Amino acid sequence: MSSVVQGSRTTGGTPASYDTEQYRPGRAITDWEPENELFWKTIGRKVANRNLWIAVPALLVAFVVWQVWSVTATDLADVGFAFSTSQLFWLTAVPGLTGGTARILYTFLGPMIGQRRFTALSTVVLVVPLIWLGIAIQDPTTPYTVMVVIAALCGIGGANFASSLANIGFFFPKAKKGSATGINGGLGNLGVSVVQLLTPIVITWSTIAIGSAQHKADGTPVYLQNAAFVWVPVVLVLAAVAWFGQNDLKVASTPFKQQKVIFTRKHNWLMTWLYVGTFGSFIGFAAALPMLIKTTFPDHSVATYAWMGPAVGALARWAGGWIADKWGGARVTLLSFAGMALSIVGVTTFLPSGGDGGDFRGFFLCFLAAFFFSGIGNGSTFRQIPVIFRGTHLKGLTEGTPEHAEALKRAERESGAVTGFTSAMAAYGFFFIPALFGSVAVTTAMWGFVAFYLSCMVVTWWFYARKGAEAPS
Repeated sequence: MSSVVQGSRTTGGTPASYDTEQYRPGRAITDWEPENELFWKTIGRKVANRNLWIAVPALLVAFVVWQVWSVTATDLADVGFAFSTSQLFWLTAVPGLTGGTARILYTFLGPMIGQRRFTALSTVVLVVPLIWLGIAIQDPTTPYTVMVVIAALCGIGGANFASSLANIGFFFPKAKKGSATGINGGLGNLGVSVVQLLTPIVITWSTIAIGSAQHKADGTPVYLQNAAFVWVPVVLVLAAVAWFGQNDLKVASTPFKQQKVIFTRKHNWLMTWLYVGTFGSFIGFAAALPMLIKTTFPDHSVATYAWMGPAVGALARWAGGWIADKWGGARVTLLSFAGMALSIVGVTTFLPSGGDGGDFRGFFLCFLAAFFFSGIGNGSTFRQIPVIFRGTHLKGLTEGTPEHAEALKRAERESGAVTGFTSAMAAYGFFFIPALFGSVAVTTAMWGFVAFYLSCMVVTWWFYARKGAEAPS
């Protein structure tokens, strides 16, 4: 039997009530008004938080699948795979190419299908590349082209981010969006650190191994397949939890013809540029750092250090969303790009040059700073997007009028689509940064990043941060 909670909103001039049956786990929600304070306190907050905390581990494991090659590739040569350094960098890069491309599709499919169904389905399909990787990695004669295909399939894990962030954003009021997307994105991003931290550990466990051991040159047995197989049951459990525990938010369901208007919005492209600078750097550096340490500072352990940078960036994203809610997204974004530029200048300073072996401590600390500022910027840019589109659509309208209500719906719809699209474009950083390191001198690539961050500072200041800016956010 359904129950109702009396609300303070009005529909057609009469008091309305909320049927609580639709808010139970596994149901589709047709009535959702997070900006209504009474609704939020009595119903909305609990439901939104349940959906958020189911989304977080599902997204974390999706990032694990997306980034598994960043650390697995560092072990291939040690167990007999005859791949060059350039080929190994490309194996770490390929998931970024497919992940970014799939994100474009997921951006628009997610709101069309719904949070519950799409999270469950997009999570369960990840067992396919995991199982294939676990089988192929046991045989050093596996052709390089097969490995590339598997790496490409692992890339679909990165696509889950676009749908997850777009869908979760609809659940929360404006004042909470920055914190909510910061938690979802930040803790989801921790999947990068989790896979880089745990993989060197689990590949030594014979007790959980399925299949035979591989042996390093010194005879040490390892079980590289564990890096993939260990996540299969986790993926299946999380897909089931999402299916039975989340909700499909019908008010966020949007056909593509209504979402595609974002391609005509200037601020979609400007915020894409900025998010490429923040998240594109975070995910690209995360993918490239293990191989960069192994090839540039071979005396230092990849397993010891590589996971720390992504962890710092992921946690900083959480903080970045919260700080942006308090101080304003544009100011925080401007600070993040300044910090990233200075950090990469530092990284360049400590790289080996000529006969100089470089300074690993300085290199690594500056890289940690770059991750920190990229994470801060990840949180602040995602806070900017809904603020920008609300301001643009609601300008000059009176609250409480039908025109205001319709404009608010358009703003929510478009900001969700822009959130997904910007994340799709930024995901290509996963591809281009490792590919760049595999193709040109590392120092040259670093100075290119610094120039790009300076351009992002100009865009942020002119359009969003300065006094009299077109879209203060």
